[in-house]
Formats: sequence, C-alpha cells, structure tokens
Amino acid sequence: MFQFKWKRFGIVAGLSLSLVVAGCGQEDTDDTANNADNGGDDQTETTANVSSEIEYTITGIEPGAGITQATDNALTEYENLSGWEQETSSTAAMLTALGDAIDNEEPIVVTGWSPHYMFAKYDLKYLEDPKGVFGGVEYIATIVRKGLKEDMPEAYTILDRFQWEPADMESVMLAAQDIDFEKAAQQWVDENQETVAEWTDGVEPVDGAPIELVLTPWDTERSSANVAKVVLEQQGYDVTLTPVDPSVMFQAIAEGDGDASLAPWMPQTHAAFYEEYEGKFEDLGKNLTGAKIGLVVPSYMDIDSIEDLEPAE
Repeated sequence: MFQFKWKRFGIVAGLSLSLVVAGCGQEDTDDTANNADNGGDDQTETTANVSSEIEYTITGIEPGAGITQATDNALTEYENLSGWEQETSSTAAMLTALGDAIDNEEPIVVTGWSPHYMFAKYDLKYLEDPKGVFGGVEYIATIVRKGLKEDMPEAYTILDRFQWEPADMESVMLAAQDIDFEKAAQQWVDENQETVAEWTDGVEPVDGAPIELVLTPWDTERSSANVAKVVLEQQGYDVTLTPVDPSVMFQAIAEGDGDASLAPWMPQTHAAFYEEYEGKFEDLGKNLTGAKIGLVVPSYMDIDSIEDLEPAE
C-alpha cells in the first residue's frame, strides 16, 4: 500500500485589523469639483490602507498546493505586489483566519477555490486577475494507473463514468462540517440514487477486491474520493483512501503505487505535475467542470482586482 507523510504547518498568526473610510460633503461648486478630482487619490488611500493593515500578506494554505504555486507566480507577475508575502500554513488555518476577519469585518486576502463550502457560508468574491496568473475556469479530472482497465474492469467503468456538479460537491463539503466525510458521502449517495445507478449500470459486483484511491488532503477531494469509495464498496470493493501532496499523487498513479485519483485540477493548477508524468497514466477525462482558483476577499472590502492592492512600503 502506498504511504506518505507530510509535515504539519503552524497556524497563521492572528490579524489585528481595522478599516475606516471617511468622506465629507462640500457646499460650493469649486469644492465639489475638487472632491471629484481627488476621487482617485481617495481610492488609492483606501487600497493602501487595506494593503498596509493586512501587512502586505496573503493568507495561504499548504505549501504543496497548486494554488500556492500560482500565488507565488502572482507575487512575481504583478508589480503592485512588490514586497508582498504569502503566508502558508494549512487550509484549516486559512479558514479560521478568514472566519475571524469576517466576524470582525476586517480586511483579509486569502487563496481560495471553488467548489468550496466557504462560498456558501460567507459572502465572498474573487479578485479580478487581469494577467491570468490563476487561469480561467478549471475542471477536475480522473486519472488511473496503466493496466487498471484490464485488472479491474468494473472499477474502471465506474471511475470512467463518475461525474457530478459543483453543487453536489459543495453539499458533501457542507454536510461534512457536522459529520465525517464518509457519512456525508453516504448521505449524498442515498439521496442521488439515479446518478449512482448511471455510474454502476451493468457493472458486475466483485468479492472484496482491493483498490486504492489517491487524493489530495482538501475538502473538495475528500468529497469526491469518499463518494467514490461508498459506490465502489457497494459493488464489493475494499477501498483505501490515501491523502498525499499533489506531486506525490501523480507520481503514485504513474508508478502504479495507487490505482486511481479523482483529484487533479486542470488545465492550470496541476499542469506542471501532469506534464511531468504525462504518458505514464491514463486520463479518463473530467469528473467535474466549473472549478476555479484565485485570490478571494470578503465582499465588504472595497477592492475588485489584484491590481487594486498597493506595493509594500
């Protein structure tokens, strides 16, 4: 069985932030005109305040994540992010920092992705990415080791048919805030028998054949992997889930240490890993479309684009 251990990273330091936006009316026409002329200065001052108050820091997740690499690229590509840093830690730490900031209506910039339950829980928005560093709309693919079709044709068929919508994934993630992922996945399977029947139509049951699904350690991938686990187990498979870093995920499937993965984000997030091992695994295509990554802020923040942020002083 494929094994992997990864280092735990410390929690992001707490933020103590405040944002004050003030304005005043002018009585005479000249003063009103002057106020309009200075509108750009006011906006610059506001964004500068936001940037300084969050200490020119983007709150990230694990160092091995594709979005972490994309954010590092953004720090290089955007001149206005000169002097900025990405503070990596864990997804849980990022979500805690985001929740704390929102509770206090404080500014924060985080690395975000959808589908994710945080968009259902909070009022958030992606910052526009004029340079396209984070790519456009993404999809999540299914990859399997070479020879899986011959060795496990029943599992291959189910994995090849596995496809669902972002709303499906988000419903599992949201349920998993109160119950564990396997129970949340079982609940989704029970409520979506027609979809599951399409995946398993004509597939013969097996008698305890082992199969290992490799996933990345984030809620999106826990959702798809656990749903696949439930469905495969109903067909008689003995399923093991192994969470690993994205680069190790591709390596595991390419070298046959794992059987399949429903976790690759394409064509941007995991492109480098895909290209490194391309030809050494079989790509079964998309299992979810409409995914996205980027820099995310609470909707109450008065910025709309990465270019609205100010360089560090």
